[in-house]
Amino acid sequence: MNKTEPLALLTVSPNIERLQPYVPGKSAEEVQKEFGLDNLIKLASNENPFGPSPRAVEAVTSMAKRLHLYPDASANLLRDALAKKLNVSSNCLVFGNGSDDIIHLLGITFLQPDDEVLVGVPSFVRYFAAADLNNASLVEVPLTPSWEYNLDAMAEKLTERTRLVFLANPNNPTGVMLQSSHLENFVQKLPENALLVLDEAYYEFAADTPGYPNAIQWVQQNRNVAVLRTFSKAYGLAGLRIGYGVMPKRIAHWLERTREPFNVNSLAQAAAAAALNDTEYLSHTVQTTAAERSMMTNEVLAMGLSCTPSAANFLWIDTKRDGNMVANALMRQGVIVRYSNGFHGPTHIRVSIGTPQENQRFLQALRTVIA
Repeated sequence: MNKTEPLALLTVSPNIERLQPYVPGKSAEEVQKEFGLDNLIKLASNENPFGPSPRAVEAVTSMAKRLHLYPDASANLLRDALAKKLNVSSNCLVFGNGSDDIIHLLGITFLQPDDEVLVGVPSFVRYFAAADLNNASLVEVPLTPSWEYNLDAMAEKLTERTRLVFLANPNNPTGVMLQSSHLENFVQKLPENALLVLDEAYYEFAADTPGYPNAIQWVQQNRNVAVLRTFSKAYGLAGLRIGYGVMPKRIAHWLERTREPFNVNSLAQAAAAAALNDTEYLSHTVQTTAAERSMMTNEVLAMGLSCTPSAANFLWIDTKRDGNMVANALMRQGVIVRYSNGFHGPTHIRVSIGTPQENQRFLQALRTVIA
């Protein structure tokens, strides 16, 4: 008997068969190899173009001498610093290998077959994966024609089977921000058996925008709300993978049971704690991004294109032609942007805000392509 034959007996659940793997944007190395290009810029993954916080780099260098030891399983240094900054109890915090790790934990902790996960479309794909991984039903509500969440339509889809509701604020890939008053009304309609997960991965870029909700207040009120944030974007630590969730301690308690031991490495913990206090770095990142975002929006509109009002560090641009072709044409000029069928915007591309020099190069390349 052929030794490989027993493998043919292995099967997977139908929910795993329909699960689509996450497809990241192309790296500079991939594009360089494919097209033989040098001097590439990547504006595809909403990364911080200014590099990591200098304080974070110092902390990583120092912590590297202790790599032979396991990480602090409870991330106590970072936990205490965040609890003080956010004015929440330390046992309301859960840390993950990126905030998408916490999305995964929420799914395996609270979802059972036939439960429902309510999402807007398009939005971050890992919300959909949380449903599929746990054999739960996915209830999708399209965004409005202006690419906003249709909260009224989503409220109508709330049932006794609803367990998780995912809202990204600002939303990815559109950049649109939910207003405080609208979100407050939606929170009031949540059934007692449902948990609202507010993904605030781009919080730092939107926090000072008038009308941006203070979601932490609902955690402090012990509501069924979990707020997710990350150090990957504004703090420039995407390569270390560290995010956190703020939620009532009765909810955090269960995630502490389901998360992997030592799921946040020592370098990430040290870097995040240091970056949290690097106010000069964060201020520069946020202010420069806001100024460049405004400039790029005006330039895109001047080309006769359109983009949604963004509160994040990226733009959702309607090229008014095949978005995939535009993205590929830009790539051939050494400018990497993001196009995905999963964005449900066939004429749209998502473009990260880069350095001023990178943004000027993108705009020139876009003018050439649309001409």
